[in-house]
Amino acid sequence: MSTDRYESPLSQRYASKEMQYIFSQDMKFSTWRRLWIALAETEMELGLSQNGKPVITQEMIDELKSHVTDINYDVAREREKLVRHDVMSHVYAYGQQCPKAAGIIHLGATSCYVGDNTDIIIMREALTLVRKKLFNVIAELAQFADSYKGLPTLAFTHFQPAQPTTVGKRACLWINEFVMDLEDLDYVLASLKLLGSKGTTGTQASFLELFNGDQETIDKIDPMIAAKMGFSSCYPVSGQTYSRKVDTRVINILAGIAASATKMTNDIRMLQHMKEVEEPFEKSQIGSSAMAYKRNPMRSERIASLSRYIIADAMNPAITSATQWFERTLDDSANKRLSIPEGFLACDGVLDLCINVVDGLVVYPKVIEKHLRAELPFMATENIMMDAVKNGGNRQELHERIRELSMEAGRTVKVEGKDNNLLELIAADRETFGMDLSDLEDHMEGIRYVGRAPRQVEVYLRDTIRPLLDANANLLGLTAEINV
Repeated sequence: MSTDRYESPLSQRYASKEMQYIFSQDMKFSTWRRLWIALAETEMELGLSQNGKPVITQEMIDELKSHVTDINYDVAREREKLVRHDVMSHVYAYGQQCPKAAGIIHLGATSCYVGDNTDIIIMREALTLVRKKLFNVIAELAQFADSYKGLPTLAFTHFQPAQPTTVGKRACLWINEFVMDLEDLDYVLASLKLLGSKGTTGTQASFLELFNGDQETIDKIDPMIAAKMGFSSCYPVSGQTYSRKVDTRVINILAGIAASATKMTNDIRMLQHMKEVEEPFEKSQIGSSAMAYKRNPMRSERIASLSRYIIADAMNPAITSATQWFERTLDDSANKRLSIPEGFLACDGVLDLCINVVDGLVVYPKVIEKHLRAELPFMATENIMMDAVKNGGNRQELHERIRELSMEAGRTVKVEGKDNNLLELIAADRETFGMDLSDLEDHMEGIRYVGRAPRQVEVYLRDTIRPLLDANANLLGLTAEINV
């Protein structure tokens, strides 16, 4: 590791080795070489010839294939210092290793043939890895939701105590947002196409020259290249580049995942403040340099922090897409080199952290019950009133009396800092309610107030999540490695 220059924390601290490889120099430039081979093979198979002799031979193709991964970076770097063009530098370097094929490398193509097609291929690989990790987040959350589907807990609206739900039902809210991200991801992934080989302004004029104006033969070039690179098709029309709207669609997927992760971990951070749940905390982990007792939700905070970067990063391809002029302008290049890889590296780190947090999430049922019981007397008043009416009480009179006693109990809690004594106040008014404390305690079972939450969890997991996970079982079982 270099200590005398800046290195991205996304590589050093957050992103996995798998995602880093996808955006590595080896992946990029070996893909360039595979694309050059695909183009040369296609031209050979379509009978490119000069004076009755083939321009490209199988011997040239075999030579190119023998040097796909042993990239002579030193030659390319030195050449780029001279010509100031990365593609032509690598054409030159490849030609040095393949002297028989040197003259036909990049034949008829423009720089975006390797640059843009490689970007699409890399984004597809990166989305595939994101998809795998997204499934593992959903799987961990599904297990958590199933385990706690029947554990009553206070729900909150406006972060004020509201009608109870269950811990598992709340987790299903988190799951559902990730499932929406998965649906978006699958749509974009399925719709990705290669640029193909369209030429300098998208007109394929160079191939018209190479193939002597044979339109039907030229029509076959893009489909053949797509098939060789594992794609079903190429974008039907383009300028020199594929539409930068593609990048916008891709990064918006990452921003959506970041939003879902932030929502989940913001909830976890607030619940950890209330000591109801706790993210993993390792034996030797230090929570604060000053306050030794601290157990900060640092993983959840890191998720929120990285996610904020991803959401802001989504602006880059959107602005780039909007400001492309006519058939090509180069003010996308430097931005793409940053915004696309770093968006994926950050999202990769977020998903690893999500897997880690959910897998080790600790729940404290006694604290949850304590908080629920502190508010439950207020929520039980409607049921108490119904029972009192059954015993001969007047509904309107009972409602007014409960309102008065609720205000008194509220003052006890807020002004005096004491426990909620509403049940004791109701029991003391036997003339109005005719109920003792033991009768009232029957109304203090939290499960009576969660509605259909446990059933909703069961049905959601059974009908929506389990089929998804079963269909992608080969992707599950991932263990996330957290570096810091």
